[in-house]
Amino acid sequence: MSQTPNNTDTNPIEGIRWDDAGLVPAIVQDANSLEVLMMAYMNEESLRLSLESGQTWFWSRSRGELWHKGGTSGNTQAIVSLHYDCDSDTLLVKVNPEGPACHTGETSCFYREIALQRSVAVPAETAQKPALLTDAERFAVLGELERVIAQREVERPEGAYTTYLFEKGVDKILKKVGEEASETIIAAKNKDNAELRLEISDLIYHLLVLLQERKLPLDEIMEELSARHERPRRD
Repeated sequence: MSQTPNNTDTNPIEGIRWDDAGLVPAIVQDANSLEVLMMAYMNEESLRLSLESGQTWFWSRSRGELWHKGGTSGNTQAIVSLHYDCDSDTLLVKVNPEGPACHTGETSCFYREIALQRSVAVPAETAQKPALLTDAERFAVLGELERVIAQREVERPEGAYTTYLFEKGVDKILKKVGEEASETIIAAKNKDNAELRLEISDLIYHLLVLLQERKLPLDEIMEELSARHERPRRD
């Protein structure tokens, strides 16, 4: 009888190929959405701490010290699985994040897109089909984002973009809402759906910041939309 090979390394630290500085890049990925959240570096000690605590620890090259992700902001990352590649020189860490990964308040550090200079044809048979999500899954991110924004207003973590907006006040928030609305219009007029997706995401984020500043719950917006949907149509 053939046996299934065991690809789980019980002592991964010995198998890692560290660079000359004793570091290895670690790619952090959301275990559910599979979105790449961030890339940082680990050394042996931070990898051991990550394995022991079940949360991500890294080595800060700029500060020269260990770094517990979310230790200050509360945006910790619970490790679901940890892999390393075929060359043993890159880690892949799948996590359940407690809040955004980026210090700007964005879910992922990779929120800025470089526009391609030419369109790339994708064969129909290999084109990725959109995932079918339940209504709860489709709008869960809005509830999570609203919660994180509310937490940012209370805690005001240093360096977070959301903190910056709350400290500048409603005029700055309104200015950003206006800017993002204008950029959304431009992207739509340019028929650039990739850019439109990014601009609408930025607009929704800033609208949620505005709702938090005004203490107007997102639930009340959803109730208003629901009430409008239930009213008799005149057309």
